Amino acid sequence: MGRGKVELKRIENKINRQVTFAKRRNGLLKKAYELSVLCDAEVALIIFSSRGKLYEFCSSPSMHKTLEKYERCSYGTLQANHQSAKETQQASYEEYIKLKEKHEALQHLQRQFFGEDLGRLGLEELEQLETQLGSSLGQVRSLKTRNQLDKLSELQRKEEMLLEANNILSMKLEEINAARRSHPWAAEEQNITYSNQPAHSEGSFGHLHSNGTLHFGHNPGVTAHERTVATSEQDVHSLIPGWML
Repeated sequence: MGRGKVELKRIENKINRQVTFAKRRNGLLKKAYELSVLCDAEVALIIFSSRGKLYEFCSSPSMHKTLEKYERCSYGTLQANHQSAKETQQASYEEYIKLKEKHEALQHLQRQFFGEDLGRLGLEELEQLETQLGSSLGQVRSLKTRNQLDKLSELQRKEEMLLEANNILSMKLEEINAARRSHPWAAEEQNITYSNQPAHSEGSFGHLHSNGTLHFGHNPGVTAHERTVATSEQDVHSLIPGWML
């Protein structure tokens, strides 16, 4: 029957703990020895008991040399990394200092371009500053001229487009006028149509003008004889044409 799985936790019983320590210590030392012999490996093993007692094994003649080798391989890499990080930080700081100085120099030059802090400049520095300002002014004028030429070209292009549209409209207007001149009969027919309308006869409205005494309803100031005479006159005028009146 196989052994059961041992739970990995601190053994509370002191005697059992010491017995287990002795057995496993000896087994670990034996495994280290076997590893060094079978694989030709350099093995160093250090064990401290709970009471502080040292147990060690080293396949090489000197434990000290093995530990020095371990320090060179382990701490040497860490030290190299630390040195590399320190050098990088130093390089970054130096780059920061250079950029800061350059920024301050540019700010000082900008103030000089605005006419400030010129008291400490000598004749040569003032001439150099004047040359730089002249060059900058020439570049600004050149850029301004180029922009103006571009705008002028755009306006000329728009003018050409408007002239072309105007010419097209003028041609259409001339075509319309030419068509009207080439077909005058259309206007004459219209005039003839208006002139051929039949005139109203004077006689049809003569009795309206001749009879200015028409009355509607009953007028108490007029006698029966007067109404009879007026009616007879209206009948006569209605029978006689207007040109005979």
